[in-house]
Amino acid sequence: MADTQLVVSDLAITPELIREEGAGKAYQSVAQSSAIAIQDAVDNLRNMNTISTTAIGVAMAQMLATESPEPWSSIIAEAQTASLAAVTNFQAIGTAATNILSGFPNS
Repeated sequence: MADTQLVVSDLAITPELIREEGAGKAYQSVAQSSAIAIQDAVDNLRNMNTISTTAIGVAMAQMLATESPEPWSSIIAEAQTASLAAVTNFQAIGTAATNILSGFPNS
C-alpha cells in the first residue's frame, strides 16, 4: 500500500499566493458581514411592519368605538410613517452593503 501523506513544499507558498488567499478570505468575510447586515435590516422591516400594523388596527378599532377620528387618525399616520422609514432604512442598508461588496477587491 502506498504512503498517501500530503506534502506541501515551502517553495509553493509564495507571497503572491498568501496575498491572493488573504484577499479571498477578506472578501468572504465582507460578503458574510454584508449578508448579516441585510438579514438584520429585513428583521427590522418585518418587526416595524408588525408593530405598525398592530398600532393601525388598534387605532382603527378605537376610532370606530369612539366615533371620533382624533387622536386615532394621527396615530395611524405616525404608524404609516414608521413603516415607510423602515423601508427607507432597508433600502439604504441593502444599497450600502451592495456598494461595499462590489467595491471590495476579491483577489
